[in-house]
Amino acid sequence: MGSLSSTFVGLLPLAIWLYLIVGRGAFWRLRLRREQASSETVRVVAEVIGAAIRSLLAQTGVELRVVLVDDHSTDGTAAVAREAAAWVGGEDRLTVISGAPLPEGWTGKLWAVQQGIDVGLPFQPDYLLLTDADIEHSPENVASLVAIAEAGKYDLASYMVKLHCRTLPERLLIPAFVYFFFQLYPPQWISDPDSKMAGAAGGCMLIRPEALTRAGAMQSIRREIIDDCALARAVKRTGGRLRLELTDSARSIRPYRTFGEIERVIARTAFNQLRHSLLLLIVAILGLLLTYVLPLASLIGPTWPFGAAALALMILSYWPMIRFYDLSPLWTMTLPLAALFYTAATFDSAIRYWTGAGGRWKGRAQDLA
Repeated sequence: MGSLSSTFVGLLPLAIWLYLIVGRGAFWRLRLRREQASSETVRVVAEVIGAAIRSLLAQTGVELRVVLVDDHSTDGTAAVAREAAAWVGGEDRLTVISGAPLPEGWTGKLWAVQQGIDVGLPFQPDYLLLTDADIEHSPENVASLVAIAEAGKYDLASYMVKLHCRTLPERLLIPAFVYFFFQLYPPQWISDPDSKMAGAAGGCMLIRPEALTRAGAMQSIRREIIDDCALARAVKRTGGRLRLELTDSARSIRPYRTFGEIERVIARTAFNQLRHSLLLLIVAILGLLLTYVLPLASLIGPTWPFGAAALALMILSYWPMIRFYDLSPLWTMTLPLAALFYTAATFDSAIRYWTGAGGRWKGRAQDLA
């Protein structure tokens, strides 16, 4: 009986990994769009917005007008943005507005996005580009995203941008973040109109205005804190087509220098992803431990061949992401450690929600019971 149970424990992680490799939409096979890469430089906050504005106003192949919503910033965002626009001769294509007070029932980011959309729609654009203030785009980035949308008749096309990955915490946790995201939201399933899977990457999203209207605009998702995937669900639910790709032609230029900074980013949304369910929290934690930690434990004793096979599949599936981030192959071995970190951050996310501090953004708790 003991031998049978130990064999089962050894086979379980291998079975999980066989499913992930074969049956999870080939999430590990990166659908990568390559263009001329933008520079990757560590910048302070005031410089981040300037680099983002300059990169947008320097786009080629598209006529682009930029609307910046200054959401009560205290670091001179508006002035820096205008200086950046003047630097590239694009003052007439930049509109800066001050954010209105946050209405009840809205998250801060979505209220800011809605105000920007309200300003942009009167220009009758073919597409709206929703992008974060810390994203720097290569000159061809937006045109390539438009080409994807046009070629596939996609209503919402988004890029998972290349995140900043230089510090030790970033190298351990950032590739794992993107890897886990694609595991949850396989791009192959997202683009399949027969699949209910819907997802997008909020750093760089291109959407047709008519698709946004059909989906109910930001009003329909105004309470969501995982806003990119919520918007994707709304678009797909109303008959829209989605596309998600990975790119190195747009990069996040905001660094994460400590483990605590990254932990807070994860904890902001993790329990919301689990629909605030204690049962799903337990399942998620067990799933992470069985998938990423049990293969290591299975290396001890007679089940070692099963554990070794599961570990090999894990490493092979993680290698494309590690290579994308230009890291040594040895970093593939750190995925179990990253999974433990994400497990702890997910539990912390639940604690924050239960204590009334969930979904904190710009000092405001937005994910409340």
